[in-house]
Amino acid sequence: MAATTDAIAAMGKLAAPLLALLPSSLVHAQAGPPFLSNDPGTPGNANWEINVAVAPTVTRAAAAYQIPQLDVNYGLGERVQLTYEVPLVVQNRDGAPRTSGWGNSMAGMKWRFFDQGVDGWQVSTFPQIETGGSARAVDKGLAVLGPRYFLPIEIGRTLGGFEVGFEAGEFVPVRGLHETTLGLAFGHPLSSRLELTAELFNDRVSAPTPAQTTLDVGGRCRLRPGFIALFMAGRSIDGVAFGQPAFFGYFGVQILLSDYGRRLNPSP
Repeated sequence: MAATTDAIAAMGKLAAPLLALLPSSLVHAQAGPPFLSNDPGTPGNANWEINVAVAPTVTRAAAAYQIPQLDVNYGLGERVQLTYEVPLVVQNRDGAPRTSGWGNSMAGMKWRFFDQGVDGWQVSTFPQIETGGSARAVDKGLAVLGPRYFLPIEIGRTLGGFEVGFEAGEFVPVRGLHETTLGLAFGHPLSSRLELTAELFNDRVSAPTPAQTTLDVGGRCRLRPGFIALFMAGRSIDGVAFGQPAFFGYFGVQILLSDYGRRLNPSP
């Protein structure tokens, strides 16, 4: 608990100067792809949201690429979202041959159980199960043993002109180490088509290795009805020792089948 409290305090200190750089109007925060944390939003009843992306992570000794990272979401009612995601991983390590294979997949259900509307508090929970990787993938370092359960809570609220999103979660493994994650996201719409978001993210494993705190900036750009470009790039703010990322990113497209269907079959 003390480690989690310290991480939240540190993230608050880091966020303050970044928030000050943004104007106090027209700010809209939204986590979820392409970002590391999630927000309370859901696709809406019977709507599909499909995210397909390339997601690289580069450290001093290795580079891993999720090519692709596939994330499929479906709305059940206005407050529930079903999710399944899986990456195909290509990895290069210093002094070792290139390896590739399927990484750990995740399936879950988000439920926004508290909703005061656009300008009020929104709170959700998003329990997920991460399946164990195959023996071959684990041996190659492309996946980890499993299963693990991810138990997060997401909170969103407009505060003083800023819509801020926060997520705190814990990975609970059947075997292995617990892992705690904290994410804070905030952003600014530059136009009706383009929004930018900044995110602070802390990842702490219950082990002697230090926590990873990263900063990333990215956004979404509406290309046409039903198609949105997703982009994000970031790095560790604690240096790149102990395997911390010198660079990570997410570059892809979001497909909204409800929007696409309305464009093909407009109402009379």
